[in-house]
Amino acid sequence: MSTEITIYTDGSSRGNPGPGGYGTILMSGTHRKELSQGYKLTTNNRMELMAVIAGLEALKKQGLHIKIYSDSQYVVNAVEKGWLNTWIATNFKGGKKNKDLWLRYYHLAKTQFIRFVWVKGHADNPYNNRCDELATEAADGSHHTLLADEGYNNSDSKLF
Repeated sequence: MSTEITIYTDGSSRGNPGPGGYGTILMSGTHRKELSQGYKLTTNNRMELMAVIAGLEALKKQGLHIKIYSDSQYVVNAVEKGWLNTWIATNFKGGKKNKDLWLRYYHLAKTQFIRFVWVKGHADNPYNNRCDELATEAADGSHHTLLADEGYNNSDSKLF
């Protein structure tokens, strides 16, 4: 029998765009691991997606059954409603954003069995609330600990 992994995620940005961060909690049985990172200039949607990617990249095995809880309808609907498959098939036509992160997610997801569950943000879910704390603390980190979000910095959607 395969082990099910539970991942809770949240992203945050102070301004959109602005400094941002993500928080991720991975759980399996009695094991629990928290991840977070902050970025100098990014968007909320990018951090919501980075939280998912960070969780998947932390896994050491393939073929796992993973349930990902997110309060981002953007992330949950893109996968569960098949929007991502359409975006990939049309090469993100029409200016769909975050192509770099969506492709990164897509390649990671091909090696796992993933199901997304939407949870209401800032409500009574202690794991989602903890991810929010991790994400906002990361976004508020000192400037020298914040990374550059190269995908955002290199995107065509910026004005200058």
